[in-house]
Amino acid sequence: MTAPHVIIGSGINALVAAAMLSRRGEPVLVLERSDRLGGCMRTEEITLPGYHHDVMAATFVLFLTSPAYAELAEDLGKHGLEFCHGNHPTAVLRPGGEAAVLSMDRSRNIAAFDALSVGDGLQHAADVGGIEADAEFLFALLGSPLWSVKMARLMAGQAWKRGLTGLKAWFGAALQPARGWLETSYRSETLQALWAPWVLHTGLTPESTYSGQMGRVIAFALEAAGAPVAKGGSASVPEAFRKLIEAKGGTIRTGADVDRILVKDGKAVGVRTADGETIKAQSVIASVTPTQLYGRLLGEEEAAPGAAAYRYGRGNFQLHYALDGDPDWIAEGLEDVALIHLADGIDSVSKSANEAERGLLPETPTICVGQPHRLDPTRVPKGKALLWLQVPDAPRVIKGDAANVIQTEPHWTEATREAFADRLEEILRRHIRNFDEIKLARRAYSPADLNDLNINLVGGDPYGGSCSIDQFFIWRPLAHSVNSATQIRNLHQIGASTHPGPGLGGGSGYNLAKRMGA
Repeated sequence: MTAPHVIIGSGINALVAAAMLSRRGEPVLVLERSDRLGGCMRTEEITLPGYHHDVMAATFVLFLTSPAYAELAEDLGKHGLEFCHGNHPTAVLRPGGEAAVLSMDRSRNIAAFDALSVGDGLQHAADVGGIEADAEFLFALLGSPLWSVKMARLMAGQAWKRGLTGLKAWFGAALQPARGWLETSYRSETLQALWAPWVLHTGLTPESTYSGQMGRVIAFALEAAGAPVAKGGSASVPEAFRKLIEAKGGTIRTGADVDRILVKDGKAVGVRTADGETIKAQSVIASVTPTQLYGRLLGEEEAAPGAAAYRYGRGNFQLHYALDGDPDWIAEGLEDVALIHLADGIDSVSKSANEAERGLLPETPTICVGQPHRLDPTRVPKGKALLWLQVPDAPRVIKGDAANVIQTEPHWTEATREAFADRLEEILRRHIRNFDEIKLARRAYSPADLNDLNINLVGGDPYGGSCSIDQFFIWRPLAHSVNSATQIRNLHQIGASTHPGPGLGGGSGYNLAKRMGA
């Protein structure tokens, strides 16, 4: 057998790269240390039999709108992959019962937002319309290799089209924080509250540079593509990839823990597994964080400049419920919404994120509530329901409780996890009238639990590292980074820690596979 492309890890980027390489007839070997494929795409009966919960990743809007899916959709569909859609991708529910719902119909959104405050509907149309008009340029910046002839030509074309001053102005507007965008654009505090929590899902905060542009991109993507879920659970996505890769001659092994990348004369020549097996490789593709790559898989002599200073962001907290029936929300029109944020506005989102970044359990966390069974009834027994809760602003290392109620230790314990889950549950109870009548069981995962499930989630950070401007775009993961290349020949790094960053778009795996086939 020809020495394969060895891919370490099996998250979305690794699977995209493996699928594209194997479709070209390239020998591929995927090695996954866990007993199951998929990284953060994991579905289990964690509460009661018959309730299928997405333990981590749940929504696939970034994948459905990606070039990777455009290229692989037909083949993945042949291997059983289906997505379930709804007409109302997101909403916000404020403590007083005020709500705003986004539909996939722009004219309806304009009317609904103008009803909240005259002019806000037209502002929404201008915001998402602006993203639509700049889609080729913007999505190239967010998804394509930044060091490439294609990007140089694109930038030159934009400079010609806009002029240098116009291009400078465009980038200036794109760097605007979400607080600046929302407070200067929308009068309705409820509409501000609709979009403010979404920046947390990009690893940013309302005050972060370029969070305003990311908020507009999310608004456009949700309106255009919704918040789809995979039929049967997110684990069905890696299963379809497995069938595709194996059908094209690739090999996948789970329970195969790589503990060393073998380097000779500055070139990656293979890997060694934890049980002592040596595998020669044509190239090594590591879908891992810098902590793994330079702290575990390579020797000290192969460390990259700046790797030891790489920073990670806030942790993630997950809470799952099995319910006896559908929630009765305190506001109308939320029954079929895929993802509902419980938040009061920009200030509440900013406060909770800031508390988490300072190592505190947020007093009033920003909560994202998913209702996947409304899109995919196969997830639950007939007549039942489930909720998927994500808190994107939990501390990785705990320094205290912002409310001074929960007794804490520096690290997450079972007692801390359950006490924080109680806090979330009390907030949820205030937003669902029949919560106590329908609650059957719950299961919580702290940032430490998520780290244990997937070592790429360092300290429970699901975004592969801090997404601040100095660790993003051409500086991700390191200041000297150039696309997926490392200082070692034939060793490539992909995943959330590399450009284009976190999410389920598969962008870094796609970009690498394209370059390797050029």
